[in-house]
Amino acid sequence: MKPFKTNVLKQKSLLFCLLLILPFSLITEIKAQTSNKEKPIKVRYNAETVKINSSTSEIISEKRLSNGKGMSLKAEVTAAIDGERPEADLTFNVKLPIAGRYVMRTYAVTDEEGAKLMKKAKTKYESMYIRIQIDDLRPTKRVVYVPWDRPLQTSGKFEFNGQDQQVKIWLPKGVRFEYLELTPYTPPAVPAKAEAYRPKVVPLSGHPRLWVNQESLQVVKAGLTKGENTPAWEKVKKAALTSFDFKFDPNAEMSFDAKLETAAESKAFYYLMTGDKKVGREAITLMKDYLSHVEFGNLLDITREIGRAITAASEVYDWCYDLLSPEEKKIYCQNLMRLADDMEIGWPPFLQKVVNGHGNEAQVCRDLLSMSIAIYDENPLPYRYTSYAILEELVPMRKFEYQSPRHNQGVNYGSYRFGWDMHAAWLFYRMTGKPVFDDNIKDVRNYWQYMRTPDGQMLRDGDGFGSGSGGKPYYWSAAQTMLLCYAYAADPLLKAEFQRQGSLPNNPVLFLLLNDPDLKAEPSRESLPLTKDFGKVLGSMVARTGWNIGPNSSDVVAEIKGGGYIFGNHQHSDAGSVQLYYRGFQFGDLGLYKFYGTPYDLNFNKRSVAHSMMLAVDPSEKFLTSESNDGGTRFVQRHPVTPEEVKANPLFYNGKVLSTSFGPSKLKPFFSYFSVDLKGAYSAKISAYNRSMMFLNLDREDVPAAIILTDDMSTAKPEFKKYWQINAHNKPLLTESGVVLQNQLGDLVGKAHVDILVPSADARKLEVFSGADANSSFKFKYDAPVSSLAEGKGHRIMLTPNKESNNDHFLSVVQLTSGETKPLPVTHLVTPVSDVIVLADRVLSLNKGLDYINQQFSFKIPAKGSYQVVLAGMKAGDWNVISSDGKVKFNTNVKEGENTIFFIGTSSTYKITPGKVSNLKTLSINENNMPGKK
Repeated sequence: MKPFKTNVLKQKSLLFCLLLILPFSLITEIKAQTSNKEKPIKVRYNAETVKINSSTSEIISEKRLSNGKGMSLKAEVTAAIDGERPEADLTFNVKLPIAGRYVMRTYAVTDEEGAKLMKKAKTKYESMYIRIQIDDLRPTKRVVYVPWDRPLQTSGKFEFNGQDQQVKIWLPKGVRFEYLELTPYTPPAVPAKAEAYRPKVVPLSGHPRLWVNQESLQVVKAGLTKGENTPAWEKVKKAALTSFDFKFDPNAEMSFDAKLETAAESKAFYYLMTGDKKVGREAITLMKDYLSHVEFGNLLDITREIGRAITAASEVYDWCYDLLSPEEKKIYCQNLMRLADDMEIGWPPFLQKVVNGHGNEAQVCRDLLSMSIAIYDENPLPYRYTSYAILEELVPMRKFEYQSPRHNQGVNYGSYRFGWDMHAAWLFYRMTGKPVFDDNIKDVRNYWQYMRTPDGQMLRDGDGFGSGSGGKPYYWSAAQTMLLCYAYAADPLLKAEFQRQGSLPNNPVLFLLLNDPDLKAEPSRESLPLTKDFGKVLGSMVARTGWNIGPNSSDVVAEIKGGGYIFGNHQHSDAGSVQLYYRGFQFGDLGLYKFYGTPYDLNFNKRSVAHSMMLAVDPSEKFLTSESNDGGTRFVQRHPVTPEEVKANPLFYNGKVLSTSFGPSKLKPFFSYFSVDLKGAYSAKISAYNRSMMFLNLDREDVPAAIILTDDMSTAKPEFKKYWQINAHNKPLLTESGVVLQNQLGDLVGKAHVDILVPSADARKLEVFSGADANSSFKFKYDAPVSSLAEGKGHRIMLTPNKESNNDHFLSVVQLTSGETKPLPVTHLVTPVSDVIVLADRVLSLNKGLDYINQQFSFKIPAKGSYQVVLAGMKAGDWNVISSDGKVKFNTNVKEGENTIFFIGTSSTYKITPGKVSNLKTLSINENNMPGKK
C-alpha cells in the first residue's frame, strides 16, 4: 500500500488503516438482508468458503463453534504473523454488494495450547494476534483473542470497493478461527440537543489556548526557573534541544511511538516558552510526518494510545500555530479527524457517555477537547460536540455526584478517571480564565487522603488496587491526579502527598504548566480531622486513630459505606460493607481484579459475598446474567447519565444515610458514628434493614480502638436465610464468644477480638470458609487470579441464626489489641429501646430496631470512675438527661442527621427523657476534649 501523502489523506490509506484492525476470519455466510428500507447488510465468511493453505492449515471439528468447524494451524507448522512466510494460511474472496466502510469482527476460540498461554497472561499485551493483508496493501497485525476469554473481537472499520477483493490471514498458534464478519458502518447519531447546541463558553481568539492563554502564559514563563520547577525546565530544555531521529518504512506497518510524541511536545513547549523558531519547526515537522504515517491496531483500549497522539499533536498545533503553513494546518486537521474517527467513543463522539465508563476517560476530557480547542478556528464543529458533552452532560452530573467528595469508581479507577475530569476543568479554566465545574470538584482530593492505610496502601474500593507483593512495603500513588488536584485547589498538604508519591518526573511539561513554585508543601497531615463523613450521595465514613504512615505505625482505620446511589461499572455491590485495619487488614474485602467480566469477576469479586457485610438468600433471586446467587445487594452494572435519572430510577438507589456524628472534638474525635438504612440496596427480599457502626478511639497503646456493629434485618419471608459475614486475610481462631483475627506489619502483631453478643452462641451457627472455599458463592466456586496477595486465599466467617425468622438482630463488639494483650471486659446491658455497651471508660447506648429512640429510657453505669457516654439513634429534638445522684442534669438538642448525645458521667442511674426541663442548663461540649490529652 502507498503511504499517506502529506498533503491529502488518501482513501486507500484510510482503507488500510482500518484494515489493520481486522482480526481475520471466519466462515462465509452471506446474510445480506434486503427490503424497501435497505436493512444493513451482514456478510460472514467461514470454513465453508475459505481457500485454505493445506500445507500450513487445516479445518477441524470444534463443538464450541456455531457450525462445528474451525480453522487452525497444523501442529507442526510455525506461525508467520511477522511476515516469515509469504503465503497466507487462509484466503477469503470478498465481494461486497455495496462499496463503503464496514465494521469487521472475528470469532475464535483457543485450543489447549492457546488456553495455557492466556491463563499465564498478565496484561493486554499478551493477547494473540493474526496477520492480515487486503489485496496487495500493506499487511498488519490485529488482536484475535484476549486473555479474559472474549472470542468475538471487533477489528475495526474498513473501506471496501464493492469489487472482487481478497482478505488474507496468517494464523497464530493456539486459536481455532470460526468466522470473519463485515457489517456496514454507521457513524454515531448526534443527539438533537448536541446538533442544535451553540456553546456560550468558546475559545478566545488567537493562540495559545491549550493549557495557557496570553495571561497565564506569562505566569508559567515566570515560574520556569523557580524552586522545584528548575530541574523540570532543564529536563524539558535538554529534550527540546536534542534531535529526534524519525525514520519509517512506507512498506511496513508503523506503530505508535510514545517517545516521539513526548519529544514533539517538549519541542513545542520550548518554543512556546522561548520563541526558538528552529525548535518549533522541528516539533511541527516531527509531528506532521508521524501523524501522516502512524497506524493504531485493535489492542484493548488502544483508544488511549490514539488519544495521547491526538493530544500531543493538538499541543504542537496550538503552541506553534504562528509557524504553521496553511498546508500544514490542513494536514494536521485531516489527520487529527482521522484519528478521532478511530476513538472508542466514535466520531461524532456519542457512542459512549462522558459521565462513566471509557467515555469518562481521556477521550473527551483531554484528547478530543484539546483537538477541538486547537483547531476551533479551522473547524468549530468538534468543539460544539465536545463542549456539549462536557458542559451540558458531565458538569451537571459531577456537581451532583461530588456532593460526596469521593469517587464512585473506587480508589484506582476513580483516581484515573477523576484525573480526566480535572484535565477538562483545567483546559476550560486556562482557556477562559473562569471555572466551568462546580467548586465541589476541589473536595474530591480528600478521598485519596482518607483511604490511605498506615502501611501506605489504600482501603479497598472498587475494581483493582495496588499492594506490595509478598508483604513488601508499598506506597500507593497516582501522582498525575494529585498534581492536577493540588494545583487546582492550591492545597499544600496534597502537594506534599504528590511529592511523597514520587512527583511526576516523566511529564515535566505538565508539571511546569501547573505547579506553583511559591506554594510550599506541608508534609504534616495533623491538620486533617481523623474522621471523614463523605455525605449522602456516596454514603460512607472513614475513622482513624492517627495519621502515622510508615512501617512502625499502630494506627487503626475503619470504613463503613452505604446509602446514596450506585453508579455501576467498576463500583461494587458493597453497600453496608466494613473494613478494619490494624497492623494489616483485620477484615474487609477478598476480591481480586485482573480482567473485567470474567466468571470470577462477575460472580465473586464485584459481588457482596466478597465483602464484609450482610447477606440474605432468596433462592429464586437472579443477579443480572450471572450464575451465582450470593444473597447480596442488587448487582448493578448500568450507569445513570443525569442527576434526574439517578434520583428518579430506583435501580440506582443504594439506601439512605440516617446518621453521621463524631466528637466531641471534630479534629480528633473519641467516637465516630454512622447509621444507614440499606433496604433500598437490596431487592424486595429485604423488607427492612439498618446497619450502624460506632468507632471508638480508646486513646491507649494496648487496646487502641474498638468498633460496635449493629444490624437489624427483616426479610420478606422467614425462610430467607440471613448471613452476617466478615472476610479476613489470615485464618481466624474460633472462640466461645466469636473469633479472633490477626495480621502483622513488620514485627508488629495486631489482633481483632470479635465478640458476637447477639445472636447468642446457642442461637447461631458460625462457619469459616478458607482458601478455595472462600472464593465461592455458596454452591459455585471460582478460581481467583494468580496472585501473591492475601485476598486471593483469604477466609470468610459466616454467621447465621439457627431459627428462621422474619426479623433478626445482630450485635458485635470488635476490640483491637497489640500483640498478646488480652481484650478488655465487655458489659452488655439491655433497655427496652437500646443495647448498652460498657467498655473501658466508655458507655454506648445504641438504638435497637429500625426507629430512632423517641421515648424515655434509663440505664445504670455500675462501676466507679469517669465515663464518656454516647447515646446514639436518638430522635432529633429536645431531650434532658438526669442522673439519680443529681451530679448530671442538662437539657440538650439532638441534631437532625446526627442523632447522638455525648456527655461525661459517673456511676449512677441515668434517665433520658424527650423534651426540655425548666431551669436545667444546656449541655455544653468541650471540643478540646480529644485523644492525646491525658
